[in-house]
Amino acid sequence: MQLAHTLTAVARRNITMMKRYLFNTVSALISVYMVFCLAFFGMKAFAAASASRALDGTFEGTIVGFFVWTLAIFGYSGLSWELINEAQTGTLEQLYLSPAGFKWVCTFNLMVDFLVNVAAAVVFLFAMMATTGRWLNLDVASIAPLLIVTVLGAYGAGFALGGLALVFKRIQAFFQIVQFAFIGCLVIPWRIPWARFLPLSMGNGLIYRVMAEGKRLWELPAADVLTALAVGAAYLAVGLAVFSTCERAAKARGLLGHY
Repeated sequence: MQLAHTLTAVARRNITMMKRYLFNTVSALISVYMVFCLAFFGMKAFAAASASRALDGTFEGTIVGFFVWTLAIFGYSGLSWELINEAQTGTLEQLYLSPAGFKWVCTFNLMVDFLVNVAAAVVFLFAMMATTGRWLNLDVASIAPLLIVTVLGAYGAGFALGGLALVFKRIQAFFQIVQFAFIGCLVIPWRIPWARFLPLSMGNGLIYRVMAEGKRLWELPAADVLTALAVGAAYLAVGLAVFSTCERAAKARGLLGHY
């Protein structure tokens, strides 16, 4: 019951904050959409200039990649931004007084953010498909589990960055490095053996096969799905370990009450 009350309180707070600062949320989506438009129309102009259809197959990949990347950047930055804001407003220590425990508050915050981010990413996905004229297969029963498996690594990065935010407070500049690192994970072909162990890479490839090639979840190689799950779970575990280590360091150095 205690956890249920905590989850309800976190959900109510996050929804209230999103409604209060809706302009900022919409602006973030518009900025990502503008980046996508620059990438898509640049590729289209290059294909027209070369009088070749060689890039046709990459348009669907660009849509899927941006869809996954959007969920990833929203996912990993959510917790760290939340901790930075709590530290700035002086309410971070109050979260540690929650009867459910601070880690459960963070976990519920990520769960609520995930549902909100998925809704925003779906709107973004339809905008991309309408812009490109490429309508992909939206098999929810197949895509939903793969999305969860894929973003596990991103949320692992979110826990790690959240831990760093407890110690170093201002880490916004480091977000840019992580964003570019995730782009690299999505661009590198997942069929390269070592690329399978990068965050997002394997899951992105499986989602592409569902959305662009019309595959069903049970038609995908079980070994590939299990690999994506194992990689995502491993990065999540590493992120939790980094968060716990940084949390202990912040407590030992008395940093929770200072910004």
